[in-house]
Amino acid sequence: MSQTAEYLKLRKQLIAKEFSRLNDMQLEAVVSVNGPLLILAGAGSGKTTVVVNRIANILRYGDAYLSNTVPLGSLDGDIDMLRSAIDDGAPADISRLAVNPCQPWQILAITFTNKAAGELKERLCGMLGGAGDEVWASTFHSTCARMLRRYGELLGYTQSFTIYDDDDQRRIMKEIQKALNIDDKMLPHRAILKEISSAKDKLMPPADYSKNMNVSDARIRQISKAYEIYQRRLKDANAMDFDDLIYNTVMLLEEHEEVRDYYKNRFKYVMVDEYQDTSVAQCRMVQLLSEGRANLCVVGDDDQSIYRFRGATIENILGFERHFPGAKTIRLEQNYRSTKNILDAANAVISNNLSRKGKNLWTAAEGGELITLHTAADEREEAKYIVDKIMDSVAEGNGYKSHAVLYRMNAQSNAIENVLLRSGIPYKVVGGFRFYERQEIRDVLAYLQVINNTADNLRLRRIISVPRRGIGDTTMETALQIADSLGLSLFEVIKSADSYPTLLRAAKKLKDFTAVIDELCALKDQLPLHELFEQLLHKTGYLLYWEQQGVAEQDRVDNINEFASTLVQFEQEYDSPTLSDFLGEVALVTDLDSLSDQDDRVVLMTLHAAKGLEFNTVFIPGMEDGVFPGNMSISGGPEDIEEERRLCYVGITRARKRLYITKTSQRMIFGMTKRHFPSRFLREISDDLLDKTGSEQPAYDDGYGGQSRKSSFGGGFGTGAGGFAGGYIKGEAPAVKSAVRPAGSRSTENDDKYKTGMRVKHKMFGEGMLLKISPMGNDALFEVAFDTAGTKRIMRNFSSLEII
Repeated sequence: MSQTAEYLKLRKQLIAKEFSRLNDMQLEAVVSVNGPLLILAGAGSGKTTVVVNRIANILRYGDAYLSNTVPLGSLDGDIDMLRSAIDDGAPADISRLAVNPCQPWQILAITFTNKAAGELKERLCGMLGGAGDEVWASTFHSTCARMLRRYGELLGYTQSFTIYDDDDQRRIMKEIQKALNIDDKMLPHRAILKEISSAKDKLMPPADYSKNMNVSDARIRQISKAYEIYQRRLKDANAMDFDDLIYNTVMLLEEHEEVRDYYKNRFKYVMVDEYQDTSVAQCRMVQLLSEGRANLCVVGDDDQSIYRFRGATIENILGFERHFPGAKTIRLEQNYRSTKNILDAANAVISNNLSRKGKNLWTAAEGGELITLHTAADEREEAKYIVDKIMDSVAEGNGYKSHAVLYRMNAQSNAIENVLLRSGIPYKVVGGFRFYERQEIRDVLAYLQVINNTADNLRLRRIISVPRRGIGDTTMETALQIADSLGLSLFEVIKSADSYPTLLRAAKKLKDFTAVIDELCALKDQLPLHELFEQLLHKTGYLLYWEQQGVAEQDRVDNINEFASTLVQFEQEYDSPTLSDFLGEVALVTDLDSLSDQDDRVVLMTLHAAKGLEFNTVFIPGMEDGVFPGNMSISGGPEDIEEERRLCYVGITRARKRLYITKTSQRMIFGMTKRHFPSRFLREISDDLLDKTGSEQPAYDDGYGGQSRKSSFGGGFGTGAGGFAGGYIKGEAPAVKSAVRPAGSRSTENDDKYKTGMRVKHKMFGEGMLLKISPMGNDALFEVAFDTAGTKRIMRNFSSLEII
């Protein structure tokens, strides 16, 4: 073997030794530094590890691993140095080994979140020391802002331009709507801003928008005019919104060659994480920055592209080789997170997608536990099953935070949170608010509380301008001062507003509001709770207010409709349900969580929010056609179902050890009970991977041959009924009688067996003393002082307490 061949062989061995903790495909991705490179990184395949080590390799060795370049002169000393370093771990002169290394500031690494950028920086500094901090690692928006601060004057902005947030955008758009006489109820400001954002993502300025869109549509004409004025106002204010940061950076690079050349020469290497989530504008920006050298590396997973609703374009990753000729593709398929059974299920589901580049996750670990597929009677039994499994797991010594419940729709959390709260289990909702903490739920509860007690000044002040009624803060402050001075309630004062000179200007609006409340108060004892709620939404216009906001506020509409389910279920479970009883239970149950304020909590989140996370135990409820995938996806095109399938793949691959998938025989959601077919995604998983439990029998005999039932709600309730997922038959939900006892409802056996002062045992909290029993309708609130877990408040029907 020649000296050159031996030197090249030993150099490769030394570099490979430094990165020996990587598998073969990871190493190939780390040492492939020149030309366009697509790294298809499967879930749990060590993507961040590859990115960090690839940057470290570029800085230390450059292209040495694959290069045939050798140092000038004799290689004898170099060969001896390499042998000593390989065999004995002696230090090597990296400057002699490196081929075309670059400086840290010549590497641009773009991420999607500040958290990801921070983690990348931290790991780079841990590996490279101070050099790691010089790598330009930041989000798309931060990268663009930095460039625009330097060169924004070329586009007519000063270096001190302002970045407008969501609130700033909404305020400006409302002003524009007023100037253009656009009724926010007919064309909400959120809908206009969403359309403008989409146009910017597609690099479409106002002039092009008006040319390319259907201007014969009056709505499009209004949006087009609003877009034009919106951009002019931002420019006049020396301001940009977040979409402008990307859009203007692309314009800067396209229109100013000297700027483009500067960054092309500065950045020898460009890396982009989560490439499957990039938009048209972001893809174009990446192309412009990597022109010339073409040393572009993108990392992503086409099977985890789930953000199309945010403007992400899966075509960017699927067409990477076409956009960048000569590109190399490396697949990272070895998974370090999940068991073989979980991965086999994920592979089985995602293989049904046609729009994918193809890869197959595998692991060196054993098969692991089978995936549990549990069929519950309804959503309450489903929630009880999930909580029981969590309690069993915690009793085995596992922490709360190792458990995650991942749902398709926010509204699904209602039933699960209810059982968690009643069981005294601490939890947190990631990426959102707990069900009863959401603005719209607090609002409708406040309405009900005022109807129940018009002297509730606090709740009255919350709802009087929701939706807007032209009643200002100054008016309410004046009314409150009058009420305080006369010893009256705020409601009594505004009901007689025309009797007070300082309130005369607003008297009609105030009296109109109180007339609605009085009308609802009169119905309080005449109608079932769910019908009273229907009247509340209709007469106050509250549901219509959110419906008119369009798709941007669909979650709020769903949550309001889901609140109706809570009322219907309350009526089913209680003998003589009253509004006071309902509000009293909600107040007590929602307060339980504050008593267990720990960091160790069960995690609840949507499947979209779960991307990038992992948990030992994962629950995916609602695996039914009509829920997951949803009716809109089912009735849409193939691309809609494929995105839902990718979301299912993401959910499955969040689990390390245990995966529970649940479905129900019938489900009440949005105030309507329906029977759904099992999710089509379940049919793609082999029975060999599943442990099937539960029963297909419905929880209730609805009197219609086991078909689904619908409450008498009108308007927005029951949105999405019928269609592919199965029909419904109308009926009064509260009149439906239970054929079997609902999950968590009161058992009449041994009702009085619990006494204060007795010793009890809980399978999760251990032994303790029962301090207090507070009756609550058909249930009771226990206060128990546990020997090791402290004092807990638990609902009796969910306590599973054993008397010692």
